[in-house]
Amino acid sequence: MKLIRNEKTKKPEEVRTNLTERIYQRLKEDIFSFRLLPGDRFTENEIADRVAASRTPVREALTRLQREGFVDVSFRSGWQVKPFDFRQFEDLYDVRIVLEMAAVKRLCEMEPPPNLEDVKRIWLVPPEDRLQDGPSVCALDERFHEQLVEATGNREMARIHHDLSERLRIVRRIDFTKHYRVEATYEEHGKILRTIIERRVDDAQRLLRIHIEASKAEVRKITLHMLYEAQQQHPSSDE
Repeated sequence: MKLIRNEKTKKPEEVRTNLTERIYQRLKEDIFSFRLLPGDRFTENEIADRVAASRTPVREALTRLQREGFVDVSFRSGWQVKPFDFRQFEDLYDVRIVLEMAAVKRLCEMEPPPNLEDVKRIWLVPPEDRLQDGPSVCALDERFHEQLVEATGNREMARIHHDLSERLRIVRRIDFTKHYRVEATYEEHGKILRTIIERRVDDAQRLLRIHIEASKAEVRKITLHMLYEAQQQHPSSDE
């Protein structure tokens, strides 16, 4: 007979770990959704009051966000959501393009050809079977690009690419707030997949680069617009 353990039967460190994870996820979602704006400052006490928790799990969650590049801490002024650095995001996109171009070339040349059945089942579907929910398609989009890199069999390349995806997620998900971008993603992924399957290296690389460059441009445009709107509703505490 299985024992079901609840919060009361867990060890204190397990309970704290779970609480830290929940606080981390909530703060990350607040940052992604612009409820916490780039440049916003706050203290650990303010967050602790907001999430009804002690400062220890709050500090642990914030430290994790700091390691991932979402917040900074200062001895004098407390914590701050990192301001948007579009130059950094564009540099990350450029590195991503290099990695994925290399991955696509390898996929087209592999013997035997890579197994892309799981990817095909998601993206090579009739228009009526396509998902319309932005966040769901965003998650699938990230996995599409990761699966292409993973299919090469190069685990180090896949690890580096996954780290890049994590750092770009805050802006990439913005690309799926517009319906036309969801449709474009299906169309573009389908074309990229077909050229890989047909082992047309030059076409696959060209389509991949166009796809990522278009996403980068849309993200910048939409992010600036969303930031402007959020700032009108949520004036900076520095003002």
